[in-house]
Amino acid sequence: MKGQFGFVGTPSTTKDRPVHPSWLKLAWRKVRRWYELAYQRRQLASLSDEMLKDIGLSRADVMQESERPFWDDPLDS
Repeated sequence: MKGQFGFVGTPSTTKDRPVHPSWLKLAWRKVRRWYELAYQRRQLASLSDEMLKDIGLSRADVMQESERPFWDDPLDS
């Protein structure tokens, strides 16, 4: 219609694409994040003392971080 702004259409169906990710996809994302955390903590623990000094961390900081379990995600609230 002339002068009418906006359009109310039919919502997309779940056949087209799911509105929410499936529980399997969420679980896979969590597992991948855990793997990433474990990898990063192993990499951090393998750095030399000189490298740690360059980034402002002590060996004690690294040991504390690397001893955390893989599921202990600092970004997960």
